[in-house]
Amino acid sequence: MIGLSHSFGGDAITITIEWQDQFGRWHHYQSMQNQADAYRVAQRLAESTGKRHRLVDEDGRFLDLINS
Repeated sequence: MIGLSHSFGGDAITITIEWQDQFGRWHHYQSMQNQADAYRVAQRLAESTGKRHRLVDEDGRFLDLINS
């Protein structure tokens, strides 16, 4: 097809879960390939720890913030 430049099933992006300490610094927790799964994990962590968690992509771009 003409005009299709997006490849499907190719490169998977890496989603990183980070948590924020009481000083406002962000720390790496875990890296995952599935964004929906990463969101669920971060949501459970935020609820259980009471700390803020965020999702960032492999280039460091902010994707989502999860509060407890």
